[in-house]
Amino acid sequence: MFNLDALLRDNIRRLVPYSSARDEFRGQAAVFLDANENSFGSPVNANYHRYPDPLQSALKEKLSRIKGVPVQNMFLGNGSDEAIDILFRAFCEPGKDNVILLPPTYGMYEVSATINDVEVRKAVLRPDFQLDPDAIAELIDERTKLLFVCSPNNPTGNSIEREDIEMVLNNFEGLVVIDEAYINFARQKTFIAELQEYPNLVILQTLSKAWGLAGLRLGMAFASEGIIEVFNKVKPPYNVSSSTQQLALEALENVEQVNEWIRRIVGQREELRKLLPQFSFVKKIFPSDANFLLVQVEDARRLYGHLVQHGIVVRDRSKIILCEGCLRITVGTEEENRKLLEALAVF
Repeated sequence: MFNLDALLRDNIRRLVPYSSARDEFRGQAAVFLDANENSFGSPVNANYHRYPDPLQSALKEKLSRIKGVPVQNMFLGNGSDEAIDILFRAFCEPGKDNVILLPPTYGMYEVSATINDVEVRKAVLRPDFQLDPDAIAELIDERTKLLFVCSPNNPTGNSIEREDIEMVLNNFEGLVVIDEAYINFARQKTFIAELQEYPNLVILQTLSKAWGLAGLRLGMAFASEGIIEVFNKVKPPYNVSSSTQQLALEALENVEQVNEWIRRIVGQREELRKLLPQFSFVKKIFPSDANFLLVQVEDARRLYGHLVQHGIVVRDRSKIILCEGCLRITVGTEEENRKLLEALAVF
């Protein structure tokens, strides 16, 4: 039986969060003399002399309509990395608890675990990059607090079988964190609709990929109201800047533009899948539900260096388990992909 209170660290359970006047104030006001701001303004923008909305209310309302998620089930942070770090700080006792990762996967999970002195246990994916339920079950004990599933997975690009994720959700008493950073490019549906069904479910998404807002650093976490309350309890009071909130609101007015970019990216992804096999050094192109392709090649390190010499940077994943000899190639614009193919032609 899932018990959120039992998962929390004792010090977080007892924590009285920092509360600003902007958290406590309700209603309309014309004069703000509560936060020791510079009331004369800012040399950059007249609005930047005020601290941002600590709970990003307007932005959450907009996202709520787009995502179909109530505001109380939503956390916004400085990229998904902030949400990942909060999960470790709130639920994992340093030096005592452990988490399960499913390599090959996004490297920041392990970095955050190490920073927070939390043991990492690894259930390596099967050769087809799907979950190994038996391997996961063998690693779980009473100190296992979190399990991270990246779907579509980075760096492999594939979606994890939905039935396998559901099996974990039904049998694991800790938090199951599904990282859906690439979900906009996938055929598989988001798990957002299952939030009410699984109290131990946390979903991570981002505006960095399909929405093209990587420079703003805005991540989202969706979970039960109780888990979101924990996020808000632990986060810094003003964790998302005014400029990020405003620019994100403007971007969210352009859903059709983003959908068009997604169609073009998926189209270019499939075009690259067709064209890359023409090169004799390309050994395998793995199926992808993301905006990148994992490509196994002969002498990945040398090919990586060759591309750099032509002004093209890809990601060398050749030393990662199950990704031996692989480069991860982001799907670019039509022009960028043309330059990539031209450079490959002279390797």
